[in-house]
Amino acid sequence: MGSEHFDAVAADWDRDEQKVVRARQVARAVAAAVPLRPSTRLLEYGAGTGLVTQALGDQVGAATLADNSTGMRAVIQDKIAAGALPESARVWDLDLESQPAPDERFDLIVTSLVLHHVHALDRVLSRFAELLEPGGHLCIADLDREDGSFHGHDFDGHHGFDRDELSAQLTEAGLVDVSVRDCTEFDRDGVSYSVFLAVARRPV
Repeated sequence: MGSEHFDAVAADWDRDEQKVVRARQVARAVAAAVPLRPSTRLLEYGAGTGLVTQALGDQVGAATLADNSTGMRAVIQDKIAAGALPESARVWDLDLESQPAPDERFDLIVTSLVLHHVHALDRVLSRFAELLEPGGHLCIADLDREDGSFHGHDFDGHHGFDRDELSAQLTEAGLVDVSVRDCTEFDRDGVSYSVFLAVARRPV
């Protein structure tokens, strides 16, 4: 994923109330879909400014926030310093398209509106599976398949996802108990785009 655009917009990211509200909706959907406890080790991948981790709050335990944007990581560090995110939170510069999975394990991986930017999707899903503790859950919030109008003609990522195709890719990555449900919506330029939550588990 290219990070230059996100570096440029990071400082103002949280000023968009829609982004804050959507992160809360994603966090609510995650909490309804998988068991959360204070011992849950969370990785938010493509964390941006950490809004989903913020919204999950004390429903989870140790948090690691990964993003390949220098600007976004700087905002996360500022939030940690200000107490908006836990003092113990770790911040990683990580891009699983080009880097191997770190030698760590998590109980929950959450990624919100990130995967449509990922080109090597199968590789990233497999690395998510590697990073999960057996029995751990992956939660993906992203766009349903759309006509390309969301990003415009020069976007080279995915125009959303077909739910059945993504479910098959999650299964191919070695995950089980795959399910996809409605999550929230993303309003852009007067058009509403539906967002799903896909949930899968690493087998024990």
